[in-house]
Amino acid sequence: MSRNYADGPNGYEETLQKGLDGVRRFRDGLSRGMGTRAEQIERLRTELKTADAIVIGAGAGLSTSAGFVYSGERFMRYFPDFAARFGITDMYSGGFYPFPDEETYWAWWSRNIYCNRYVRAPKPVYENLLRLVTGKEYFVITTNVDHLFQKAGFDKQRLFYTQGDYGLFQSRHPAVQKTWDNEGWVMQAMAAQGFVRDAEGVFFLPEDGRVSLRISSSLIPRDPLDGGPVVPNLRVDDSFVEDEGWHRASAAYADFLRQHDGQHVLYLEIGVGSNTPVIIKYPFWQMTNDNPKAVYCCLNYNEACCPKQIEDRSLCIDGDTGALLALL
Repeated sequence: MSRNYADGPNGYEETLQKGLDGVRRFRDGLSRGMGTRAEQIERLRTELKTADAIVIGAGAGLSTSAGFVYSGERFMRYFPDFAARFGITDMYSGGFYPFPDEETYWAWWSRNIYCNRYVRAPKPVYENLLRLVTGKEYFVITTNVDHLFQKAGFDKQRLFYTQGDYGLFQSRHPAVQKTWDNEGWVMQAMAAQGFVRDAEGVFFLPEDGRVSLRISSSLIPRDPLDGGPVVPNLRVDDSFVEDEGWHRASAAYADFLRQHDGQHVLYLEIGVGSNTPVIIKYPFWQMTNDNPKAVYCCLNYNEACCPKQIEDRSLCIDGDTGALLALL
């Protein structure tokens, strides 16, 4: 895993093509897999031990299970004033709110980035997953942007964050294909709004609950190269910056798939919903179908299924992913 992938293949484009191929191929309906739930869980235990390689595909459901929910108490812990002033009820929808000025926009995003990138997950779901694959040949492809894999101890050389990273800024001008770490700025902006730190360094609301809805104009983040405007490095449109690190990870993913082509591969899909199935779900179906030694497993809450064409080599286990991983 130590090769230089700067000039390697584009694993992202290749996996999208596999996903599109899968959409066209699987037209015979869906299955819940074969065997009872207990039998499928036991078979997954065996697959985790015996597979030559494990490809983990993770979606938002995995982070939700770890406690990274975007609404409720966790939202109100950091955004009570935004809820009262603008009627925002969750962190996801708030990311699209037309704030009145940049000072308010960046106050929002400093908090959003902080609690979804620089705070540890409340539950050890990612750590439990790491225990299951430690010592195995594994690679992770994920649409999550919260960095929880690395915080749990996964090898960063075996991770491909396809949709960006809350911890990075990019220029608003897509011609500038570079990103910048934002941790220092986030911590400064949180303190400037009036949040205080506890003994462990975690920001929280002051006793009187009063924090500022805005940061000063001088704190608005800028491109360090030309002083231009920046945005979070998140894939929301075609201006998303795929920097050098992104391309290395993309190539590493493609290379890992090639190294284990035709082997006993476990494609372990966890918490992937229906928003972006062409990135993980459909390619996993396609690669399982093409490799008779491969096994597909889907861990999901109310959405565990597979195409009928591969149901004899599929495990579809319904339930909270955190609870399932702890059980394993």
